Amino acid sequence: MELDIFSDVICPWCFIGKRRLEAAFVERPQAGLVVRWRAFQLNPDMPTEGMERQNYLERKFGGTANAQRIYNQIGTVGAQVGIDFAFDKIKRTPNTIDAHRLIRLAARLDREDAVVERLFKAYFLEGGDIGDSGLLAELAAEAGIDAQEAARFLASDEDRSAVESEDLSGRQAGITGVPTFIVNRRHAVPGAQPPEVLHKLFDLGREGLQAAES
Repeated sequence: MELDIFSDVICPWCFIGKRRLEAAFVERPQAGLVVRWRAFQLNPDMPTEGMERQNYLERKFGGTANAQRIYNQIGTVGAQVGIDFAFDKIKRTPNTIDAHRLIRLAARLDREDAVVERLFKAYFLEGGDIGDSGLLAELAAEAGIDAQEAARFLASDEDRSAVESEDLSGRQAGITGVPTFIVNRRHAVPGAQPPEVLHKLFDLGREGLQAAES
């Protein structure tokens, strides 16, 4: 069985969704499930160098007051799954295409989950600029990838078109927000769903496989 997760590493609900998915796996282990993190850019028109956080908040939320209200709500939900969001530490909103490229490299090296986890923590807990290639190489090393290999990869354009195509394919399939969980490329649920909803999604996937085999 396959699980594709369309996500962006600057999406707090995607971090929450990852924790809820992990909780679902603890409750009901899914032997043989192949998990793939798929690229979706919340801000596809973000400048390559990213944007100063204050300017971003003004553009997206109409100012810090509205943003703070939303972040307080997210923080409450995050605390329930063990995430201590530190939105105040974020000074820059990055373009995430290089982070998504790094995730693709990590998948080939069997370090995908570790890299996704490190990216979420670097951004939401430490306020790191995960659009910076130097920091991305450091995070890759912390997740078990050779830093020089990561740096060489990030300095190239490798996988850039693949990330863009993956993002586009998600939008063409009707994805408008993340996270979105898709089992066997057929059954999908949007949002940071609780474990019980994810269990139902996995059940649907297994029923579909059994029907196809019968």
